[in-house]
Amino acid sequence: MLALLGDGESWSSSGLALALGLSQRTVQRALDSLAAAGKVQAIGRARARRWMTPPVIGFTTTLLLPAPLPIG
Repeated sequence: MLALLGDGESWSSSGLALALGLSQRTVQRALDSLAAAGKVQAIGRARARRWMTPPVIGFTTTLLLPAPLPIG
């Protein structure tokens, strides 16, 4: 779950459930536990709620993107 949430995008609990092959309720319980531990954060409310990992302070995630290959 943390690997999916660590991609920098926000995920719905139903999207995570589908990707992981788990029930949505199981995913919601896991997200609640991870949020209590400070490993994930929720954005939005109710049906619009999305989950993601908090940003790492002092680390620019764009540095992880590969540079285009030179042509020629």
